Amino acid sequence: MKIRTKKRYIIPAVLFGFLFIGVSFKDDFFEIAKQIEIFTNVYKTVNQNYVDETNPAELMDKSIKAMLADIDPYTNFFNEQDVIKFKINNTGEYTGIGAMITRKDDKIIIKEPYKGYPADKAGLKAGDEIIQIGDVLLSDFKDDASQLMKGSKNTKIDIKFLRQGKPMNAQIVLDEVELKAVPFFGKIDEKTGYIVLSQFNKKASSETKEALEKLKSEGATQIILDLRGNPGGLLNEAVNICNLFVPKGEIIVTTKSKNDKYNSTYKTNREPVDTEIPLVVIVDGKSASASEIVSGALQDLDRAVIVGSRSFGKGLVQRPFDLSYGTQVKVTISRYYTPSGRCIQALNYSKKDKNGKATKTEEKNYNAFKTKNGRTVYDGGGILPDVELEETKQSSIAEALIKNEAIFNYVTNYYYKNPNLGDKIPTISEADLADFKAFIKKEKIDFDTETEVALKNMLEKAKKEKIDSEITLEYQALLNSLQKSEEHLIDKNAKEIKNLLLDEIIKRYQYKEGLYQYYTKNNSEIKKAVALLNNSLEYNKILKK
Repeated sequence: MKIRTKKRYIIPAVLFGFLFIGVSFKDDFFEIAKQIEIFTNVYKTVNQNYVDETNPAELMDKSIKAMLADIDPYTNFFNEQDVIKFKINNTGEYTGIGAMITRKDDKIIIKEPYKGYPADKAGLKAGDEIIQIGDVLLSDFKDDASQLMKGSKNTKIDIKFLRQGKPMNAQIVLDEVELKAVPFFGKIDEKTGYIVLSQFNKKASSETKEALEKLKSEGATQIILDLRGNPGGLLNEAVNICNLFVPKGEIIVTTKSKNDKYNSTYKTNREPVDTEIPLVVIVDGKSASASEIVSGALQDLDRAVIVGSRSFGKGLVQRPFDLSYGTQVKVTISRYYTPSGRCIQALNYSKKDKNGKATKTEEKNYNAFKTKNGRTVYDGGGILPDVELEETKQSSIAEALIKNEAIFNYVTNYYYKNPNLGDKIPTISEADLADFKAFIKKEKIDFDTETEVALKNMLEKAKKEKIDSEITLEYQALLNSLQKSEEHLIDKNAKEIKNLLLDEIIKRYQYKEGLYQYYTKNNSEIKKAVALLNNSLEYNKILKK
């Protein structure tokens, strides 16, 4: 009976998936029906006849997700647990432990405890490795272990964890957790207000408006809106945030699709807070989707000067469709276009190269567009700032060090070696950088750059072909050369890596709030934004005012 329920739980999603893809087959319903029948027969035959027990729900879940992954990264299927997470991300509210976590091997790693929330109150720190929740050993639990730490308010959860290898116990009391869209705002100086917008949940525009009005009441006469690292979110919130700075009735974004019903124009529909206050928006390569709508619209309307580095280039619109048994499918239905007509999307998933990767428009093929004041801007994916800042760009070696937890793990050790640092801001010296490089070697942390991955794949193929013994010396020599090159890259990008280490250190002692407070006085991008705002002649020249 249980197996039948699982089969019923998933089949409607696959029917929808093929129905959607079938639209591209020029409405050839015979072809749709044929492919559905083939898939259903394969699914039934395998589940009924395979030599070992199968998990029908898991098998179907993987097959659907693999099928959709071939279209683009944003067309996704959500099972019941996924739907709950999706709703949390959009509302900004949930009941839980109040920490950013990640699963690694047989542990849950605390990446960042949020100040004043359950995990923090229970004494958990970044780097702690949870190995048991209640009576459940995570080594025996292969499903989504984060679900074990959810429940009603005041639920008590006993956990066992490792801290620097030492086993410890704690009890977490669940509480309501509110993820703020604006985690920080304040004044940089007497006249400059600073607002950090970290996500576009349903409270994004109301929190941004509250911050803007508060800063103005405190005497701010110019504003910096920081969208660095903001992955986006709700489209209507992006429109409402633009509406704080531009008049009612302005076009902010249009969406275009092969299906006419998804072609829409989004305009501001409220009275603004301030259409004249000088505004600088900071973006980087991780500012995506709704962040690009805001920065792109304010640039096209000549309402703000954009500084930083080219944004991510995520200009595809998704819409969730409810399916049976509490599941959903999120489908890419259209593309975003800024007021001047620029497409935000960088990668073309309908045209892939010989390696199966989405293609990107070459710079020589970028198209020119005009802003409201007649300035020339270009498409090509993402938003290219009016003022490009080199320090906003992230080097490939820095990306590798972040991805492989080298910086995170080093700072975890640093934290316990320096327990009394408190509110002091350390200086990352050359000796500290040398210590960091020694840590990487000692822990044998792989950089997993494209070259390193390709080299390791070559060795694996050589092993399969049983010729690895013939190339071992050459392989090791290449690997050693590559590692020396990577160490050289660390030295070459020392300033950037020192800043990343310092950012992580400050978060450990002073939480994210302390990092933002530090930024207001020391971050070079913010300093340059302030200097631009203080130079009204240059500011107006950029906007052609």
